[in-house]
Amino acid sequence: MSGMREVTNHHDAERAPELAELHLREKPDGPGAAAMVAAGIGIFVLGLMTVLSEASVPIHDFLERLAFGRGVGPLAGKTIIAVAAWAASWAILGAAWRRKDGNIRGWFAVGLVLGILGALGTFPPFFLLFGE
Repeated sequence: MSGMREVTNHHDAERAPELAELHLREKPDGPGAAAMVAAGIGIFVLGLMTVLSEASVPIHDFLERLAFGRGVGPLAGKTIIAVAAWAASWAILGAAWRRKDGNIRGWFAVGLVLGILGALGTFPPFFLLFGE
């Protein structure tokens, strides 16, 4: 993804001089950005699976089969897929951005927007609009 660059000096001590006394090693923002975006992706996938489960009987049935007879219905399938999406995206982005810096506020905004959209997808007045 664009928006990431190799680690440079953050100059945090210029913003907060008390940090200079701590002699902290500079660390890249990439791993933190990866975690925030991955969390947003996981929440978004959960919302998407919730909407798709209402909109499509075959998808609902597939998600229900992922419960492995535990009696929780399609919820197990939704959460399994959402957690898999979160873990995979965190692993991939974390590896790609581990030594990179970027606009952490921008990546936080991306994760936040994905999270809000995903939460909307799990809100019953919204996902029931797609029911058959």
